[in-house]
Amino acid sequence: MPTTNAKFHWAIIMLSAAALVSVTFGVRQVFGLFLVPISIEIGSGLQLFSLAIAVQNLIWGLSSPLFGAIADKYGAWRVAAFGTLIYAVGLLFMAFVVNETGVFVGQILIGMGLGSAGISIAVGAVARAAPPEKRSLAMGLVTSFGSFGQFALVPVAQILMTQNGWQFALVILSAIVASMLAFSLGMRVPAGEERPLEGVVQTTGSALREATSSRDYILLTIGFFVCGLQLVFITTHLPTYLSDSGISGDTASWSLALIGLFNILGAFLCGWLGGIVSKKKILAIVYLLRGLIIVAFISLPPSPGIALLFGAAMGLLWLGTIPLTSGLIVTFFGPRHLSMLYGLVFLSHQLGSFVGAWLGGIWYDWYGNYEAMWWLNAGAGLFAFGINWAIREPLAPAPA
Repeated sequence: MPTTNAKFHWAIIMLSAAALVSVTFGVRQVFGLFLVPISIEIGSGLQLFSLAIAVQNLIWGLSSPLFGAIADKYGAWRVAAFGTLIYAVGLLFMAFVVNETGVFVGQILIGMGLGSAGISIAVGAVARAAPPEKRSLAMGLVTSFGSFGQFALVPVAQILMTQNGWQFALVILSAIVASMLAFSLGMRVPAGEERPLEGVVQTTGSALREATSSRDYILLTIGFFVCGLQLVFITTHLPTYLSDSGISGDTASWSLALIGLFNILGAFLCGWLGGIVSKKKILAIVYLLRGLIIVAFISLPPSPGIALLFGAAMGLLWLGTIPLTSGLIVTFFGPRHLSMLYGLVFLSHQLGSFVGAWLGGIWYDWYGNYEAMWWLNAGAGLFAFGINWAIREPLAPAPA
């Protein structure tokens, strides 16, 4: 039986996890602002840095299940503390090794940092700490509060770049990430205050076999590929797309910032709705609306107002997929191995991110525009709608 302190300690873990996600996600969203200046500095086309960002997302996805399994066994706070440090080192590497090697090594370290101090570790820690009746809402709140970092850090990065150059901006961002070590410690559960997990004990191997043989888990995994494709294409290439349309870099940074601001509301609503209605239906509708918004955005004449409106609209749908996806995993299998099982689904997300970042850069270098990529992202949203609608959602959560 959890103690009185344990009954409230989950809130401290939730807030610490939210702060961690806020910074690790927020800094990750700024790289689109660095795409052109770094590409010019190292004398390459956009596809080289786009490929580095794609590799970062792939490393993030590949490392997430591994770090998730370690966190499930040894504690999320230890893994997160390690992740904040290598993330900070990756940013410094990019700042001081100004060549192709610096870009790729920096992005690889950042990918490992995101895999060990990112959303999969955070939601796993919160799911295990929160009471079952508050779990979906708590995961939504982590994602929601975590979005503040994107709202705050994208404009800050733009200001730092404008006034002091891109290398100075990376150094400051590195210091901000390193400071998250303190919040990693806030995710620690004191001895004797662990919350017993519902359900039977299951080994890691058994959990993997059960998940990978589940039709609905596989459908969820396929759908999450689209989420990564859309999000990373937009964060990486939206600033260049808007610049080509005659829209300033300040407007582009504020469009990305509005994604973060409105996601605070959107992720909270998705987490809340996931606790009272069908998670898979809400998730499918999120993908459908994303596709429709992209079609509207590329069909209207480009303007600063349209760019800002696009950022706000996409923000409402941005990371709401996370509490719904992780919530479905808990419904299928329970919370015991959530960090690992979410990490596997997240690998699919990051494969989509790889495609969105790199293919966007290749297409732009070949054809000088993003038109086909926008239509690809819109069509993918409709595909993900159908995939997620086909999921069979249990009426009651499964035992762990």
